[in-house]
Amino acid sequence: MKRTLSVLIACMIGAAVSAADLGDDGLHKTPWMRDTFKDLREDLEEASGEGKRLVLFIEQRGCIYCKKMHEEVFPQPDMAAFIEENFFVVQLDLHGSTTATDFDGEENEQRALMRKWGILFTPTLVFLPEEVPEAASAIDAAVAVMPGAFSKGTTLDLFTWVDQKRYELDNGEDFQRYHARRIQERNNISQE
Repeated sequence: MKRTLSVLIACMIGAAVSAADLGDDGLHKTPWMRDTFKDLREDLEEASGEGKRLVLFIEQRGCIYCKKMHEEVFPQPDMAAFIEENFFVVQLDLHGSTTATDFDGEENEQRALMRKWGILFTPTLVFLPEEVPEAASAIDAAVAVMPGAFSKGTTLDLFTWVDQKRYELDNGEDFQRYHARRIQERNNISQE
């Protein structure tokens, strides 16, 4: 019910939802992104306190694929409402010189953490579990990683898959099977 109400409200004010603005750092900014001290342990604690899941958005200045996501996918009212209601979003810069602290306690420039995590593409979304082992890095603890720009359907399916903790289910339906099923369900609805 809570989700339905949020989506309905977002649809009613859909004209007010627009593409993200660029910040001084050249990265896209949306109302649902959090401005934090980038201590991922604290961010996870705050996300949990709000009943949300932590997701890291890794972007870079001038990224045409980040721009595509921020102009075509994230501004769609149902997408924006779902993210804002269920996720605590922290933005990181692939080439950033400001510091961030990983779950394992390592504090370093964001660009060094990106190298440590093996992040090569932007945008990359890193979805974290509700609890991260103390010695784990963010990338080692991630329940899902989405490198690249995808359509709204794929993106919303991944956010939903993570939100529903489908990665924990032992039903043989990994994300690809879940996504294929959701595509078929959407196609069936559109053919009615």
